[in-house]
Amino acid sequence: MALQIGDKAPDFAIPDQDGIVHKLSDYQGRKLVIYFYPKDDTPGCTAQACNLRDNYYDLRLKGYEIIGVSVDDEKSHRKFIQKFELPFTLLSDTDKKMVEAYGVWQEKSMYGRKYMGTMRYTFIIDEKGIIQDIITNVDTKEHAAQLVKS
Repeated sequence: MALQIGDKAPDFAIPDQDGIVHKLSDYQGRKLVIYFYPKDDTPGCTAQACNLRDNYYDLRLKGYEIIGVSVDDEKSHRKFIQKFELPFTLLSDTDKKMVEAYGVWQEKSMYGRKYMGTMRYTFIIDEKGIIQDIITNVDTKEHAAQLVKS
């Protein structure tokens, strides 16, 4: 992975589930958690999103803004948010610019088949846009606890 703790987080301009474009500068002055995940409404991604949902208000009290990012389109994100009542923004990186900038678009392997996909990585970014932590071994069922430990 190219990005390291202490690096400036790459800027982005990516639409959310409603087509509203978000940029890193929109979050200046706030702690930001950007979690990258492979696909809406799949078992691991749902467990992770629901764990963040269930701990969302505690995370907000600790000063964290939460953003999920996948290469799914806006319609898929809206359905995922509605189905699981997710209170945070999901960015739709269909052109893969953000996943590539953050180094999470990588070769994966399943059942011996190699393919490119989004790694389940989380970046914790401080108020000045500096990466404070990178979680590469995400526990989908206890992800909020991992964020608080960082």
